[in-house]
Amino acid sequence: MYLWVKALHIIFLVTWFAGLFYLPRLYVYHSMPEHKGAYQLFKVMERRLFIMMTIGGVLTAVFGIWLISLNTSVFAGGWFHAKLLFLALLIAYHIWCYRIMVTFRHDQNTRSHKWYRMFNEAPSFLLIVIVVLVVTKPF
Repeated sequence: MYLWVKALHIIFLVTWFAGLFYLPRLYVYHSMPEHKGAYQLFKVMERRLFIMMTIGGVLTAVFGIWLISLNTSVFAGGWFHAKLLFLALLIAYHIWCYRIMVTFRHDQNTRSHKWYRMFNEAPSFLLIVIVVLVVTKPF
């Protein structure tokens, strides 16, 4: 049972991260004045992608909590507490993505595409740190 739950956790993690990688990329394009004619299309794409991303995030959490219930010994590792910290940052990033989407929806964006290019890098860093913590369990 544990391995099936773990597999589903990883599958939905991939789904969640697909959205976390692509949604900010849409913000890059949406913030460029030369794409003004596509702004309405970007709004639809962003909303749909955010829904898919949120479903992936919620199911990642559901299967993650299930994994913890099947193996409570993970609480003993300091790596797990560090992972939870970076997970909290990831959830904050997800919420920030939502707030940005609402800003675009109301045509109130004030940030440049260069800012969104930098913003787009955060989930890569978080993914690397979380995977390294889970695989190596350094402490």
